[in-house]
Amino acid sequence: MLAVVGTVPDEGFPLVAGPITVDDRHLTVQGQKTPITRGTAALLAAAASCLEVLDRPAPFAFLVGDIGLGQGSGRLYEHLTLNLGQYQFSAIAFHYILPIVDWHNRVLFAVQDLAARPRLIADAGYMYVAKMSGQAPEYDLFTPDAGELAFLADEEAPHPFYTRGFILHQDNQVPELIARAYAHENAAQHLLVKGPKDYVAAKEGIMAVIAEPGIAALEPIGGTGDTLTGIVSALVAAGYDIVPGAILAARVNRMAGYLAQPTPATRLEEMVRHIPAALKLILEEQPGQEGKSAKI
Repeated sequence: MLAVVGTVPDEGFPLVAGPITVDDRHLTVQGQKTPITRGTAALLAAAASCLEVLDRPAPFAFLVGDIGLGQGSGRLYEHLTLNLGQYQFSAIAFHYILPIVDWHNRVLFAVQDLAARPRLIADAGYMYVAKMSGQAPEYDLFTPDAGELAFLADEEAPHPFYTRGFILHQDNQVPELIARAYAHENAAQHLLVKGPKDYVAAKEGIMAVIAEPGIAALEPIGGTGDTLTGIVSALVAAGYDIVPGAILAARVNRMAGYLAQPTPATRLEEMVRHIPAALKLILEEQPGQEGKSAKI
């Protein structure tokens, strides 16, 4: 089962832990509803869409409201530290949480104490804190965009705000940034770098570049990076190895965008609705790729 850990931008949203349900515009956890617009809610909706196609359980969400002040994130960290031992997950995806190094380390210790270690995926704020803690190699997959990759590549930056300018200006030099992040042990075991071209990489180098279909109209639609992280998290939880799962996820996310025929006014949930069809279409093109360790 996939677990997703994150926050929603609603100060009044309580801490909840449970399987999700999704309708056209919202997801619900323990009776609490939040819109699918972007962020962790979009990630969860995308993951749920894939898991339904794969006939796997819906994601289990650990969510809390936080508008960037940290109170909600603190409660969420504490809850994970105290309660992770009750669960068995095949993968855990950590998303938008305020970076607090001490709490991150406590959660990682709790994960390491589990009888069976889940695959660990991090994006957004949790990817930042994993790097800030010096524990990036403990993770199986990071899913940065080029700007976030620049922070990973800067061995001196203690926080994204302090990423050095000459590194930030290398957005078109993704391969160099990947190599630099690995050289300083600031990357997970694998990277899925999101952008006009999606890169799948490991310490050994770039494994794949996915650029088609290229949908320019998706660029102004916020949240498509979140859906990509949700898709790859679902595939990894379902048994795909990291590299083929990341390649498949990039293709599915792009195909869902293509099927949505987006304009700049398109809402993210319209794209999410096309994820099941996109996944089925690509799996039909490659029969026999549905199982564990599938090779794309």
